[in-house]
Amino acid sequence: MFRRHRMRASRAVALGAVLGLAAQGAAAQTLTMGMGSPVSSLDPHYHQLRSNAEVSQMLFDTLLHTDAKAQLAPGMAESWRPVGENIWEFTLRDGLRFHDGRPFTTDDIAFTIERIPTVTGPGASYATHVRPVRRVEIVDARTVRLHTDGPFPLLPVYFSQVFMLGRAQHAGASTADYNSGRATIGTGPFRLVSHAQGDRITLGRNDAWWGEKPHWASVTYRMITNDAARMSALLAGDVDFIDQVPTSDLGRLRQDSRFRLAETTSLRTMYITLDSTRPAPVPQLNGPNGAPLEANPLADPRVRRALSLAIDRRLLVERVMEGAALASMQFLPPGAYSHIPDMPVPAADPETARALLVQAGYPQGFQITLGGSNDRYMNDARVVQAVGQMWARIGVRTTVEAQPYATFITRATRREFPAALLSWGNSTGEASVVLNSVLRTVNRDRGHGAANRVQYSNPAMDRLLAAAEVEMDTARREELLRQAQRTALEDAALLPLYLQAAIWAMRSGLTYEARADERNDPGAVRPAR
Repeated sequence: MFRRHRMRASRAVALGAVLGLAAQGAAAQTLTMGMGSPVSSLDPHYHQLRSNAEVSQMLFDTLLHTDAKAQLAPGMAESWRPVGENIWEFTLRDGLRFHDGRPFTTDDIAFTIERIPTVTGPGASYATHVRPVRRVEIVDARTVRLHTDGPFPLLPVYFSQVFMLGRAQHAGASTADYNSGRATIGTGPFRLVSHAQGDRITLGRNDAWWGEKPHWASVTYRMITNDAARMSALLAGDVDFIDQVPTSDLGRLRQDSRFRLAETTSLRTMYITLDSTRPAPVPQLNGPNGAPLEANPLADPRVRRALSLAIDRRLLVERVMEGAALASMQFLPPGAYSHIPDMPVPAADPETARALLVQAGYPQGFQITLGGSNDRYMNDARVVQAVGQMWARIGVRTTVEAQPYATFITRATRREFPAALLSWGNSTGEASVVLNSVLRTVNRDRGHGAANRVQYSNPAMDRLLAAAEVEMDTARREELLRQAQRTALEDAALLPLYLQAAIWAMRSGLTYEARADERNDPGAVRPAR
C-alpha cells in the first residue's frame, strides 16, 4: 500500500513538473508591453501618429524598413532602384502572404496608393507620402514601377512609412472595420487576436512572415498613459517592458539590477507653434488688461523672436526633462542628414526679449494661452508650465491649459490655442517630411501642409523645399533642406525646444536596441544572453 501511494505521489510530482515546465515555457513565449501613448486606430492610414504606426508595423508591413538609426533597409521589397529620372522600381520578395493566406501582389501596392487619399483622420495624413506618385506600372507579379512627375529622390524614404493593404481584403473597408478587427488582415510579423480600444491589443506571432521570426508567440500591448501607473506595472512585474520612462525614476532604475535601460537621442522635436497668420481678434490672445487687441502680436516677427529668447532651453532640459533631452533650435540631432551644423542653441535673453516687445509696440506685454497635452510626451504638462513662467518674466501673462492628448489635439487642430506645444517625430531621419507637413503652405490637393495647423506660409521656404524634393544629388539636396529649415526657423515660424530622449525600461532578462524613431518593436525585444 505504501509503495502504491509512493508511486502515485511520484507520478503526481512528475506530472506537476511537466505542467510547471509547460507553464514556464508558455510564459517565456509571452511579452507584455506597457506603452505610454494611446493608439487611436488600427486603420494603418488613419493618422500619422507614432503609436499608431508602430502597431501598424506589427500587423501590416512596408515595402522598405528603417533600422534603429533610421537608415533604409529592405522590407517587403528585396530591392529598389531609380529607372530614369521619374521612375522608381521595386522588386518584391517571393512568397509574401496576408494573414488569411492570400498572396500579396503588385496590384495590392496600386490599391494601397489609391486608398490613402480617401482616408480622413484628425491629423497628418499619409497622402503626403503617396502624392508624388502619378502612375503605377505593374511590370509583373513581383515588380512595380512608380512614376512621378519629375525626379523624386525621397520616394523610397516615403514608402518606408506606407503600410500595404490588399484589394481583396480591404476594398470598401472603413476605419471602423479595422478597429473591430474585421479588416485587420495584414502581412506583418503578428496577427491581431483582440483589440480593446484605448486599453490593450493582443497579438499572435505570424509564423508565415518573411523575416526573422519574433521570439514571442504572444504579445500584449497595454496602453498605460499615466507615468506612475506604467512604472508601477513594471516594478510589480505586471508588464515586462515599458517606454517613456518617467525621468524621475531613471536614477533608481539604473541602480536596480532587476531592470535594464535602453537609451538614445530620438528624432522627435518638441516645439511651440505660434498662430501668426490669424487676423485679430485672436481667441485667448488679449491686451495686458484683458481687452481684445486690434492686431495679432504674433504676426510681428519681433514678438515671435522675443518669445523664443525668453525660453531657457538648457534649463528645460536640465530641470524639467532631468537630462532626458537635447536642447535644440532645429529638427534633427547632430550627425543626422540635413542637420544644420552652425545653428547653435541660443542662451535665454529676457532683456533683449523685453526690448523686442517694446519695439513691436507691446511695452506692457499681452495675455496669451499656451495649450499642451498632459499624457502624451515625457513631462509635457511640466514643460508648458515652465514655458508659461518664462514668458511671464518678460511681461507676457500666460495661461496654461494642459489636457489629455485626444482633447488637446482636436482643439489645436481647430486653432483654439494661439500657442501650443506640439511635436514631430522625424522617423525618416531627415527634414523633408516635417517641412512638407508642418511648415509648407497648405495645399490639400498636393498634400502640402497636412499638419500646418496655423496656416503658416513662407514662399521662400516653399521654393527651397520644392527644389530639394527633385534634387537627385545627395549633397546638394542636403544643403537645400538646410536652407529651407533655416528660412523658416529664422522667421520663428515655430519655436523648437529640444529633441526628446527615447528611453525604455525592461526586466534584466531582456534586451532592446534603442531606436531613434522611438518605435516599440516587440520583434526586437529578445531574451538577454
